[in-house]
Amino acid sequence: MFLVFLGAPGAGKGTQAAVISRKLGLAHIASGDLFRQAVEKGTELGKSVKTYMDKGALVPDEVTIQLISERLNEPDCKSGCVFDGFPRTVEQARALDKMLASRGEAIDKAIYIEVPEKELFKRLSGRWICRKCQTPYHQVSSPSKVTGKCDKCGGELYQRSDDTEETVRERLKVYFAQTTPVLDYYKVEGKLAAIDGNRGIEPVSEKIINVLGPRSVKAK
Repeated sequence: MFLVFLGAPGAGKGTQAAVISRKLGLAHIASGDLFRQAVEKGTELGKSVKTYMDKGALVPDEVTIQLISERLNEPDCKSGCVFDGFPRTVEQARALDKMLASRGEAIDKAIYIEVPEKELFKRLSGRWICRKCQTPYHQVSSPSKVTGKCDKCGGELYQRSDDTEETVRERLKVYFAQTTPVLDYYKVEGKLAAIDGNRGIEPVSEKIINVLGPRSVKAK
């Protein structure tokens, strides 16, 4: 089974992709992780990715597609995988279809985690992270016990530059402009399933499993 998870920043698509990949025993391919790993390895492709990341620019389609193609050829993807953060553009979606078609496979479902823009803004602009252990907090829904300090390790909490109010508004604007055509692409193919993401993690996961239909759940 091959699944695509779509959703705006703050919608929880990464969380749900991880949960569903565990439940179905599928590899979890997060484009952000691939970018970071490529940079850490220092490969030519990684150096190219770093150039764009350092500028705060989007990694070009051709570079992203090459990374995904290499990852998709690894053994753990043989029976399927969950794509998280990819595809972001229609060109990437078409490239993914070609990759899978070359091996006699296709995307089964594109899961769109739908959350109102007002809620997305609230989730993102209130997010703080521990500098030491990277534990996330939220000033409204899950604040730390001591302001500015991590409950787990006592590390300093900070707000990422892309979580400030002004940047969040721009991120959401760019996301919806860029991704709406991708949603339309999967809708035309009859593969898009919109899920209400304005609920807790477990209810959203259950809804996704129901949409996918009876499957062998390998982990709880």
